[in-house]
This record gives sequence, structure tokens and C-alpha cells, in this order.
Amino acid sequence: MYLKHNAFVGGDTKQLAEHLRRSSSEWPNVIAEIKFCSPSAGPIRKRAPGKLIEIAQSYERGGASAISVLCDRAGFCGSPLDLRRVRSVTRTPLLFKEFVLDEVQLHLARAMGASYVLLLVCVLDQVELVRLIVKTRELGMEAVVECASAEELSRVLDTSATIVGINSRDLRSFSVDSQRAKELVQIIPDTKIAVYMSGIKSKEEFQAMRDSRVDAVLMGESLMRQNEPDRFLSTLFDR
Repeated sequence: MYLKHNAFVGGDTKQLAEHLRRSSSEWPNVIAEIKFCSPSAGPIRKRAPGKLIEIAQSYERGGASAISVLCDRAGFCGSPLDLRRVRSVTRTPLLFKEFVLDEVQLHLARAMGASYVLLLVCVLDQVELVRLIVKTRELGMEAVVECASAEELSRVLDTSATIVGINSRDLRSFSVDSQRAKELVQIIPDTKIAVYMSGIKSKEEFQAMRDSRVDAVLMGESLMRQNEPDRFLSTLFDR
């Protein structure tokens, strides 16, 4: 298994964060997401035998800087075991994407081979948010802290979080407000890693991010609907 020799598992957390940073002359990095269904979109792709591994390897071939794996079963058709299966076939850093509410989930993420763990501001009070960010780092992973409003962003910037994600989708109503998300991204200090999450569906939308503050873009549904995700990913970086 790659897990035993992967520098992005239990390694230098500063290296993990900087892995997602881009220079002004480069395209944003892509965090490619494996998501077979969602509460907002319903079924996205049939979960056939071998499909999980096939998609992960396609993402790696296409140049994804990281792979996000939905590990929540309810509404997302995922499992923590999916992350372990993906880890066994790729050296690409993996994001454990689940509704993390307790430290035990961080230990699970680490055991499955995660490099990053998603923390949602909207489901954590400030004390728990601060504590889980610190604990994630102690376990050799880095937290991707997701927010969707100015108030939530303010809370994130009041922590030690290095990777800050802005979700254009309101998880309560499932509505997408790309303009609000783009405005919030611009507020993130240069000392942080800025990730734009949700809403990017085309090459044109992705390339428009080059002139923004964005370091990385998370793409899921648009990739999962491709017959050849690796080819679609490679086209994103073509003029």
C-alpha cells in the first residue's frame, strides 16, 4: 500500500498546507472530489464495482493536487473505508470529508490515510473549532476549515487555521451564491491558503479563478459526471 511510504500521510503539516498554495503565475490547484450522490443533486454517478478506484486513479492522472473523498453515508453514499481504498492506489494527498464533530473522527481519518480533514464552521462552536484544528495538526494532518459567510470567515481567521475554504453553497438551503463567495475569498490574508468550494462546473469558470485570490478550487459534481475525468481535468489548464 502507498500508505506506508506516503510523505503526505502523517508528515509535515506545513508541507501539506503549502502543497495547495499557488504562485500568481500558475493556475489554481484542483482538489478533485469523489462524490457519488449528494442531498442537493441526488444520484450523481452509479456506484459500480471498481468505480471508486477508477475515478481516483483518473483524478491523479489528470493532475489533481488533492483528492477529496466523501466519507459520510447519509446523503452522500460514502464511507471512511472509501478513503482507505483510495489511499491504497494513489500517492495524492487525500481530504477526509465528513461532518466532523468529535476528536475520534480525526483519529479515524488518520487511520484511513488522510492528509487533510474538513472542519465545518457552521456545526462547531468556537472552542471546539479551535481545539479540533490543533488536534488535527498534532495527528500529522492539516484542517481545511470551511465557511460560507462573513461572520464564519471572521471566526476562522481568529484561529490558527492555515487552509480556509469558502463554500459558495449554503448548506442549509443548498442555494449557490458565487458572487458572495468570490468576495469572501478576496478577504482571506495572503498568509493563508484560500480554497474556493462548490459551483465550478466548466473550464471557463475555473480559468476565471486565475485572476482571483484563490489558491485551490474544489470540484466534485462536474468531474464525477465526466466519462474521462482525467481528460477533463487536463483541459482546465489549457488556454
